[in-house]
Amino acid sequence: MDKKQTLKRLRNVEGHVHGIAGMVEQEAYCIDVIRQIQAAQGALAKVASTILDEHLHNCLTTAVRGDDPREREKVLSEIAEIYSMTVRPS
Repeated sequence: MDKKQTLKRLRNVEGHVHGIAGMVEQEAYCIDVIRQIQAAQGALAKVASTILDEHLHNCLTTAVRGDDPREREKVLSEIAEIYSMTVRPS
């Protein structure tokens, strides 16, 4: 995904969140609000997944093939940290 597409998706999420705020202001049915929140979270998760995929295919590959073991360890640690935050129970 390129930068333009990523920004477009993020602006869509921004509009979605703004709409959710309007629902709360109008005291919309709670379940409807929650469903919209879940949809926004799903859209953000898709953006995050796409960015992570790009990172794995570019930054991680470059670090693994490179000569700097510190850079390699840094990138691997970042991936491990993101993974642990994703699978950590709420």
